[in-house]
Amino acid sequence: MGKTGLKPTDELIRLAIIGDATAFTALWDTHIEGLKAYLRSSMKIRDDFFVDDICSKSFEKAFRQISAYNPALSKFSTWLKTIAHNTALDTLAAEKRIGVRTVSLDLSSQPSQDEVDDVASPLETIINSEDESNTKRSIEALPDLYREIAKMRFLEDKPYKVISENLGIELNTVRTRIRRAREMMEKFQDEL
Repeated sequence: MGKTGLKPTDELIRLAIIGDATAFTALWDTHIEGLKAYLRSSMKIRDDFFVDDICSKSFEKAFRQISAYNPALSKFSTWLKTIAHNTALDTLAAEKRIGVRTVSLDLSSQPSQDEVDDVASPLETIINSEDESNTKRSIEALPDLYREIAKMRFLEDKPYKVISENLGIELNTVRTRIRRAREMMEKFQDEL
């Protein structure tokens, strides 16, 4: 980096705005661990794959919107955390809409007796059945490239790592395809 009188992060942002991908990679390297820590502590997200997915989406959004960043309004890390916070909320809402079920890996939080005794009403059973049916139709409408991964994730509830191992493809590829499948499924659900 040349000497411009800017702080290192500001210089990286300036370079990223003009299209320097290595500068944006350096921003990733500088801020990724802080962003992960924020998601785990402030948003109470414990699933490492979900945290990685949110971080990837957040940096992707930040890269597309880097020219809109204003250092006079906030620090870059604060701006990035805001994007991650909103991305996490959007992703959770989208998963809820298309019926993705998440399972807590925290074994210390066992369900209460009331939760165990809680039986779904007939109406809830019908709604859940309809949601599952809509999810299956959405998955069947996906292109071949995304269909198998979507079935494994959204119907069989397999973790990203298991999908990666079963299909013999990179974990980041699995994340990307699941994200794209989810987006296509949401569009299909909106059309229903």
